[in-house]
Amino acid sequence: MAEPALRNSTMTDEGIKDTGTEIWTPPTFSAGKVPQVVPGRSNNQDIEGDFPLDQIVIDRTHIHSSDRYGASAWTVTARITATAADGEPKFYFLKCAEDDQGKAMLEGEFNSMCELYETAPTFVPKPYTWGQLNVSNPDTYYFLCDFIEMTNQNPDPAQLCTKLVGMHQASLSPTGMFGFHVNTCQGNLAQQTSWHPTWVGYYVQLVRGAMRLNTEINGKWKTLEQCVDRLISHVVPHVLGPLESDGRIVKPCLIHGNLWDGNIGTDFETGEIYIFDASVHYAHNEMEIAMWRGKFNKVVSSKVYLHNYLSRMGISEPTEQFDDRNRIYSVYHTLHESACHNGSSFREE
Repeated sequence: MAEPALRNSTMTDEGIKDTGTEIWTPPTFSAGKVPQVVPGRSNNQDIEGDFPLDQIVIDRTHIHSSDRYGASAWTVTARITATAADGEPKFYFLKCAEDDQGKAMLEGEFNSMCELYETAPTFVPKPYTWGQLNVSNPDTYYFLCDFIEMTNQNPDPAQLCTKLVGMHQASLSPTGMFGFHVNTCQGNLAQQTSWHPTWVGYYVQLVRGAMRLNTEINGKWKTLEQCVDRLISHVVPHVLGPLESDGRIVKPCLIHGNLWDGNIGTDFETGEIYIFDASVHYAHNEMEIAMWRGKFNKVVSSKVYLHNYLSRMGISEPTEQFDDRNRIYSVYHTLHESACHNGSSFREE
């Protein structure tokens, strides 16, 4: 059973008043359904476990078992136990989702993880494949990568930020522009990541896309629409414009795109930090760490992470506008998350 969502309330002269909005909390179970596939076989043997595997997923190694594992708001996930060709134990992580939304999510995640793995192979689980299962109703899609057993400990700030800065610095946009070649999904909804030559123009493109989703899913809210319009027409030129003026340029950096507490883990065996569940695009590197402002973060919201990152990466000029930029970038994340979670407390933020 799902845990009840918390609700926002405000203090009034009459006491505490329920505002009716829910406070989003991370999922504690997988909301998706196990695909109703014809169970495949590996080396002419049945596969154990409570998560039947489509034959299309099986053809890489000798698989012994497949079991539900982990928690996800929009997908269902499994841990696959296998034996590699060299006789060593091998573990895979499988994620499945349904319909067009599931296709967009998992195609985006596969392309995201491949891009990250190519740039920083010691920072993400190795991705292998994605595709459609042999299920006709509903259409169901899958994504497969290495499984890494994670600890519950908080990520070491120095190691996390060293790896993150290394990834940002090593990345190179294939077009020299901002964006990505597919619209990746932050949460369950696609971001508008088509290529754009300027950072200001690309950021506006992202915000307009998030606002459209917000209106479609949560309904019109005139005050919010006016705030977003004013953000684009007045605030963005003043705060982001200087990044690309007076000879300054913004490097399109590869960012994870959804780097909150729940998408960072520490390898139980090696102590190495990994990031996953990505929705990448090439953006201003400061966009990455703006997500750490989110109230849903309990770990990376600590200033020690921000300070570790900035001490290694530096701050873009003009440095005095960093905090304003950080706030503006967090607006996009909050606006998009509001659409993903049907308003909840994100919309009021």
